[in-house]
Amino acid sequence: MNLKHLGAFALAASFSLGAYAADGLTASISMDKRALGPRDDVVVHVTLTNTSSVSQYVLKWHTPFGEIEESLFDVTRDGAKVPYEGMHVKRPAPTAADYYVIQPGKSHKVTVELSQMYNMSISGDYSIRYSTKSAKLFSNVDPVGKAVDKKQPDTLESPALSVSIEGTLPRGTVAKAPEQPFPSAAGLSFSKCTTSQQADITTAVSTAQGMANDGDAYLGANKTGTRYTKWFGSYNSGRYSTVKSHFVALKDAFATKPITVDCGCKKTYYAYVYPTQPYKIYVCKAFWSAPMSGTDSKGGTLVHEMSHFNVVAGTDDWVYGQSGAASLAISDPSKAIDNADSHEYFGENTPALP
Repeated sequence: MNLKHLGAFALAASFSLGAYAADGLTASISMDKRALGPRDDVVVHVTLTNTSSVSQYVLKWHTPFGEIEESLFDVTRDGAKVPYEGMHVKRPAPTAADYYVIQPGKSHKVTVELSQMYNMSISGDYSIRYSTKSAKLFSNVDPVGKAVDKKQPDTLESPALSVSIEGTLPRGTVAKAPEQPFPSAAGLSFSKCTTSQQADITTAVSTAQGMANDGDAYLGANKTGTRYTKWFGSYNSGRYSTVKSHFVALKDAFATKPITVDCGCKKTYYAYVYPTQPYKIYVCKAFWSAPMSGTDSKGGTLVHEMSHFNVVAGTDDWVYGQSGAASLAISDPSKAIDNADSHEYFGENTPALP
């Protein structure tokens, strides 16, 4: 992944489109060429501009101003969605320090190489849009603790741009999933884990399996108590059916799939996965200090990460933390049933709800 910070105040690219506003902050995207060959990197320039008279505070990990660890682009090829193949990370709930400030009238621009996150090796007509979403995308409190008196949007996107790519594979080729570096048989394996870490992970996987089984049993009994509504919102048959199918898949994954846990991550967050690469989970520093069960636990972290895999539930990260997840269930249940932490907290069920 190649990220290069550029100058902040102008669009220099020869091919660009206008920007869409999100309550004072606009996003625009540009490319240097409209047609690319098989040896060309797919490089876009993304600019965020504060068009308002007040500072804008945007969640850092939903910007391209560093290592990209969430899906930040919508990409299609000949009208069909190109899946995101990058990281999905479990983090603590954001604090004021997790927001990037853009001053009034200022812009910030970066260059992003996309082909390591999206498969662009197939020839076709591509549409690319910077697009990110989070219920906590903008902060209501600035980094010095002052409240920002306005309702904040939960999406930020640029217009789409079109580019023709002559790839290494002919138009119409069916993209294949990446080769999996683990056996096809069910079981648990480890990478870069000490003996004590392997013991902890074995217990954590068993704990996660118990959470998935318990959630599946609750939903299989068609219960609609506080445990469900706390994390997924008011009852709706379609949404309930979706969550039920997710826990059926989670139960099956922990029971029958070849799970690999990698302990090599040194980042401060809990864990991450690549959604198109089941069933490998990378655990990070916060994972080791978490309790085995209960809120934001080792077992719950594995439920969270397992739900991200496209072949399991394909969840996103709309919010992190119990408070954010509970609020999301009230404000937007359709997002709650797509939120990984909501699945984790339903599975952990701490404190226990009926």
